[in-house]
Amino acid sequence: MIQSKTSTMAGSLLAGAGLALSLTLTLAAAAPAHAEKMGAAEVRALIDKWPMESRKAAMATIEKYGPPQEATATTLMWRGNGPWKFTRIDINETRHDFPAPHIDVMEQAIDYRVSPEAADELARYDGSVYVDRTQGMLSARCDKEGANFLALNLANDIITKRRDVADARQYYARAIKAFMSTGQMDPYMQGLRFPVAKGGQGDPDRPAPMS
Repeated sequence: MIQSKTSTMAGSLLAGAGLALSLTLTLAAAAPAHAEKMGAAEVRALIDKWPMESRKAAMATIEKYGPPQEATATTLMWRGNGPWKFTRIDINETRHDFPAPHIDVMEQAIDYRVSPEAADELARYDGSVYVDRTQGMLSARCDKEGANFLALNLANDIITKRRDVADARQYYARAIKAFMSTGQMDPYMQGLRFPVAKGGQGDPDRPAPMS
């Protein structure tokens, strides 16, 4: 009797394991085909109907860094590409008139701790430079990587007191004007000109009094 009950239990366990394995295989088969990194040709097909500026930025980034790690119908995401924590390009084109009218489509971020006081200055410097104080990130959103390098190099100058906001805005405008008229890239557009940390820049703030 004991032997029969043991056999029944073993059979139930085996049946349960078989059901779990079957369910796992079914879910794996149903997983999205693009859960893994897409190839360049697949990404090009995905962005074929995107707005022009978003598509141009995506193609230039694919040429330099290869296909993104993540791709959806509306967003491409690279992580750890070059000096960046991430590069994100999406179909949401945002008009930006500083220093000349253009369309913002590409956000690129670095790990960088920014004080609340410096964040106020950066907001006056460029509305497309973003501070994530809690996570410890600084990012810029424009249409070209060179413009994002320029924006963040000047942001670093403001934070480190090398320039004030007015001087940074003037430098930015001169560099972009020269690039648009001659194609020559200012050194500030060719890469980040300051050491970049890898993580550990977050500011969790402090608890507020509850009474």
